[in-house]
Amino acid sequence: MAGERILVVDDNPLNVDLARYVLEADGFIVDEAPDVEAAWAQLRACRPDLALVDIQLPGVDGLTLVRAIRASPELADLPVIAFTAYAMHGDEQRFLAAGCDGYLAKPIDVPTFAATVRAWLRPGPT
Repeated sequence: MAGERILVVDDNPLNVDLARYVLEADGFIVDEAPDVEAAWAQLRACRPDLALVDIQLPGVDGLTLVRAIRASPELADLPVIAFTAYAMHGDEQRFLAAGCDGYLAKPIDVPTFAATVRAWLRPGPT
């Protein structure tokens, strides 16, 4: 399928630009938000097919956003992937416990990034 909409929630413009470049080259439509407030505006404007959420955001953190998405009836089934540089032991389990569907470490692996994101769009386990 082509044209899936991905929301990238990240306050680092370099991370967003690289993710956008790689995803758009693979046919995705990319929206971006630098913080939780902007993410909610994007989520209300046009529901994405998947959200990549940085954990460390200015103001409200990404896990708070994930929990709010899970608590929202119209968004509860949205695939949400933790998109973060956190790579300490136990972090992935913490992200999954907060409601993330998966974990994607930064820096991204450019050759496999789009395929990894696409795999989370398919029904069933990844």
